[in-house]
Amino acid sequence: MPTPHESLLREILISRGYDTVTQRQAFLSPAYDDFRHDPFLLPDMDKAVERIVRAHAEQQKVVIYGDYDIDGLTATTLLLDAFASFGIIVSAYIPNRFIEGYGLSADAIEKIAHDGVKLLVTVDCGSLSHTEIEKANSLGLDVIVTDHHAVASVQPPAVAVVNPKRLLHDHPDCYKDFILADSATGDSLYPFVDLAGVGVAFKLVQALQSRLSGLAAGQEKWLLDLVALGTVCDVVTLRDENRANVRWGLEVLKKTRRPGLRALMAVSRIKPVELTARSLGFGLGPRMNAAGRLETAQYSLDLLRTDNAMEALEIAEKLDAMNTARRAEQDRIFAEATLEAEKRSRDSILIVSNASWSHGIIGIVAAKLLEKYRKPTFVLQELDDGTAKGSARSFGDFSAVDGIRATEQHLIKGGGHKLAAGVILRTENIGPWRQAINRYYKTLNLGSQEKYLLPSADVTLEYFATFNEKLVRVLSDLEPYGNGNSVPIFCVRPVDVVARRVMGSDGQHVKYVFADTNNTSLQAIAFNKSDDFRVDIGERVAVWVELSVNDWQGRRTVEGRLLKIDIA
Repeated sequence: MPTPHESLLREILISRGYDTVTQRQAFLSPAYDDFRHDPFLLPDMDKAVERIVRAHAEQQKVVIYGDYDIDGLTATTLLLDAFASFGIIVSAYIPNRFIEGYGLSADAIEKIAHDGVKLLVTVDCGSLSHTEIEKANSLGLDVIVTDHHAVASVQPPAVAVVNPKRLLHDHPDCYKDFILADSATGDSLYPFVDLAGVGVAFKLVQALQSRLSGLAAGQEKWLLDLVALGTVCDVVTLRDENRANVRWGLEVLKKTRRPGLRALMAVSRIKPVELTARSLGFGLGPRMNAAGRLETAQYSLDLLRTDNAMEALEIAEKLDAMNTARRAEQDRIFAEATLEAEKRSRDSILIVSNASWSHGIIGIVAAKLLEKYRKPTFVLQELDDGTAKGSARSFGDFSAVDGIRATEQHLIKGGGHKLAAGVILRTENIGPWRQAINRYYKTLNLGSQEKYLLPSADVTLEYFATFNEKLVRVLSDLEPYGNGNSVPIFCVRPVDVVARRVMGSDGQHVKYVFADTNNTSLQAIAFNKSDDFRVDIGERVAVWVELSVNDWQGRRTVEGRLLKIDIA
């Protein structure tokens, strides 16, 4: 007979589509081998492997060309480690965000070719780099693309383009619901396409294990710390193969062999034994990304690669300081961007710009503006050369990358994902482009999209009686949390507001005490939301909360993170 807590867990899983015992067991205990899909089902994987095997046999120089965010950095490190184990002559090239921008650059390709490199392997970029890859070919440099971003209808002239998003383009009916689906139809197709860039790189390693010696079967699991870090921080769907890789990657990370990651956990005040996906997304990730946002991502790559504990600690402390500086700059830009956004309150899509906003930080600001105004948002930095470079964040049914494609006549360059993308355009075209993309949005007739930002309860209850530490422990079986597997949300109704207190240096937080009809109470806090929650004492309401354990000076209590209040 299941306990009340186990029954709640079962109800949550059923609400998320895991209807059978077998499905629920596979989700709660995802075996690595059960979700280790055949890497050769990915497009062009056979061609990529053949070319790398030839590079190994002829001892050709190989360069890994990685993006400057965590997904690209972890993928670069993963291939450097694995290729070295295979005996391949390998080095890395990480572009500078502020000089070369995202993806392959013609100048970088010239440098790499001049150094006698014969094979370039991209990670987390390259799918739309037709011109740059043509240039590489003209210089005698072969290119293998490994990526997970949106693709064009015609692939660039690379030896191989290993990108699961090609399957979305070539087999749309099979993958039309890929974000929520656990598998695609058709035995000949790859079962799960929402891999991060580091996940695609890991599949390449698995494929190479079938042809090269040096990394025995099973030893690739030591790379899962990198896979987990890149997958969580790139906010891809934590289901199927991603969930299994992150689940076991967290275990590897707890005992990681990398001095840099151990040092970064130390400066982030993260205890390895308590490591969760949230630790990666809100602790390690922002510090590693800060380097590329402010100066150069090479610092973070050096952190992942170093074998020296003292060097690791020095770099980790530098990244921690950079992250503090990044937060201060982010707050400044957000305040200024908010003033600009207020002037465009009638627009369905927000586009704001300024010459003083660093394009290393504007992506975070776009996400904060989206949360505040509940609209797809583009934030641009106006550059000295007459161009503007921007980052987009979207939600719901509006695809940022589709909006970019529909208005490409106003742009120099653009691309990315449905929910996050980037653009470059002439500064003088910002106004016309703003009008064009807002017109495009209206043609979609999407209706209200705010429903996608409202909390949706997994379970609705009448009482707080089951809200205790045992329930929190039982719910931890749902970890790792992330995109596609959020923290469970409980709706409890009806309850009475018995206390309300504003907190924080600027009164930005608010704490409530609610009591159910059995007079069992629950404290719940809304951070940075005091202006949004103004329900008074004595009101009878419905509340939506996430649960956690608050440990303050040895006193442990279960409390809620308040997401929504409605008058009952």
